[in-house]
Amino acid sequence: MTNEMKKGEDFDSSNLVIFLYKWRKPLFIVMVAALVGSWFFSSPWFITPKFKSIVIMFPASSSSISKSLLNEQSVKGQDITAFGEDDQAEQLLQILNSNKIRDRVMHKYNLMRHYNIDSTSEYKFSKLFKEYDNNITFRRTEFMAVQIAVYDTDPQVAADIANTIASLLDSAKNDMMRQRSVKGFKIVEAEYIALKAEKDKIVDSLITLGSLGLNEVEYQSQVFNQQYAIALMNGNRTAQAALQKKLDVLGKYGGIYLALKNSLEYKTEQLTLLETKYKQAKVDAEENLPQKFVVSDAFKAERNSYPIRWLIVVVSTVAALFMAIIVIMVMEKISDYNTHKQFQLGQS
Repeated sequence: MTNEMKKGEDFDSSNLVIFLYKWRKPLFIVMVAALVGSWFFSSPWFITPKFKSIVIMFPASSSSISKSLLNEQSVKGQDITAFGEDDQAEQLLQILNSNKIRDRVMHKYNLMRHYNIDSTSEYKFSKLFKEYDNNITFRRTEFMAVQIAVYDTDPQVAADIANTIASLLDSAKNDMMRQRSVKGFKIVEAEYIALKAEKDKIVDSLITLGSLGLNEVEYQSQVFNQQYAIALMNGNRTAQAALQKKLDVLGKYGGIYLALKNSLEYKTEQLTLLETKYKQAKVDAEENLPQKFVVSDAFKAERNSYPIRWLIVVVSTVAALFMAIIVIMVMEKISDYNTHKQFQLGQS
């Protein structure tokens, strides 16, 4: 009897082939049952098939139109035809996961109704957000592109949602950028208008002084002094009086004229530089550029992507066989233990 027990232990631990052959019929029944059951329960009667649509895109390198198109100096990363890098890809992922895009997609496709969520439920939005996250995913590919994947029971809806999200990405990012660019444009515009008004005021003052005969003060002063000296030598009192009057005007307004002229030159230079910034800020505030390069648009899938029935069948069958083997081994151990115990009792 002891030898039989020893043989049983050797059989349980090492001779797997004999064990499987011994229990081939129960294991075969379990395998067939698991195969048929997994195939049946993974059918559309129990698991609703879902179709998958994908959009693949690369981020754009530059976000500023003025720096890309109006800047004379070429700077790395400001070419509108260049693809973005890691930072731009991460920015796109954050925007895609934002509620700005999520809410607009939910509203456009009435996902509350589409996902059969009870609108009177206390946790309706929690359920809606969970369904959205389960069916719509965003990730970065190994080639630093960004992928939008949408699962849905309707293949056309899946494709439409994926393409809509891709189009909403531009408007969402441009809206966020426009908030800053419009504010910046208003600041530059106010400064530009104020500086232009100062310049116009100086020009009006110079026109007024010009009506008094002041045009080129330095040259006029030199000429008038020479003519006054000549009139003084010739004893021409009429000319002296006329020239003295002009010299008095130069003396009274000449300094103001020179100061205004120098100020006009300075303001003109400032206005020229500010006008460039004004034009750039105006372009950034009013115009938009696409923030992505779409590599592949979503299209209506012909076959469902979920569930993967063959995988469910394989995993379920293997798991069932493994569990059956474990159960049989445990049962054999218990049986051997009881037999061994009865043998000891019989000996005593």
